[in-house]
Amino acid sequence: MKPQLGRVAIVGVGLIGGSLGMSLCARGLATEVVGLGSRPENLRLALELGAINRIAVTPATGVTGADLVIIATPVSAVIPALDNVLPYLSRGAVVTDVGSVKAEIVRRAENMLPPGVSFVGGHPMAGSEQAGVRGADPYLFENAFYLVTPTPKTPVEALKAVRKLAAGVGAKVIEIEPERHDQAVAAVSHFPHLLAVTLVNMVAKMDESDEILPLAAGGFRDTTRIAAGSPVMWRDIFMSNREQALKMIRRFRTELDTFQKTLEQADADAIWDSLENAKAVRSGLPAKTKGYLPYLYEVVVNVPDQPGVIAGFTSILAAAGINVVDIEILRVREGEGGTIRVGFATLEEQDGAVQLLNEKGYATRKR
Repeated sequence: MKPQLGRVAIVGVGLIGGSLGMSLCARGLATEVVGLGSRPENLRLALELGAINRIAVTPATGVTGADLVIIATPVSAVIPALDNVLPYLSRGAVVTDVGSVKAEIVRRAENMLPPGVSFVGGHPMAGSEQAGVRGADPYLFENAFYLVTPTPKTPVEALKAVRKLAAGVGAKVIEIEPERHDQAVAAVSHFPHLLAVTLVNMVAKMDESDEILPLAAGGFRDTTRIAAGSPVMWRDIFMSNREQALKMIRRFRTELDTFQKTLEQADADAIWDSLENAKAVRSGLPAKTKGYLPYLYEVVVNVPDQPGVIAGFTSILAAAGINVVDIEILRVREGEGGTIRVGFATLEEQDGAVQLLNEKGYATRKR
């Protein structure tokens, strides 16, 4: 099959850039993938891992002749990186980025580019607790959302190129205006990280923290998991999207004040209403996202704690042509067993999975 994207240059071959490169190379989506960065040892590793086909040590050798240039640097470095390669971009080239803040980057990039070169903002909503190209994964974007942020200035062909990139690496493409993007990710990504960091710091500063933190169980660990993310990356995100982050803080403070008053007034009914409303909204997330998230038909499977148990029931489903699109270990008791949530794309697959697994002796129910 003829490569769809021609020559691709990746500026910054870390976790996201490396994962994009691995996917492009493995699937034959580009005629050549060139890696450009400031650390030769990282580029050599990227070459060894199959994330790129060639190393470039200068902007001229990196982006000249490239059909698509992906700037996969931290948010604060996107515009400096673009400025660095700008003189060497070929006419007809399309430039995109992978940053989680879009409005300012898109505005500045569009004003910088010469005629014949286009910029399309991009944000693959995928990541890992790993960092750098060592953590790169060719399947990182499989079924992830890839937000693309065109403007009225965006040429149709440039948008098509970035959509081909996103779809080619297995992602679900969503188009959204840059400003709406920043508001949305501030609410569902940036602010949750801020909350996790704040909660960890609050408990850590308590006089009894040495006694309390060892007791941290599921709720605290699940809520604060994302606080372990890169401080450098998140500092850049908060600085770049600070206006939207501040709006979320003010909104949250209003909700927190309201809940505080209900506690002070010992208003059990109001507390119940708040908890019930949150439960209903959270439980209905897949159905209420209007295409942003596919509805998942879920099944809960009780399994014994033994090697190969997940492979056992998933192979049964695979043999019947039932595809698992999401899986999560909900809880486990070592030596006894646990509960696993399995997601399917269709109601028919959900019904088929329940019937088949029950016939095979698994305790299975719809969720």
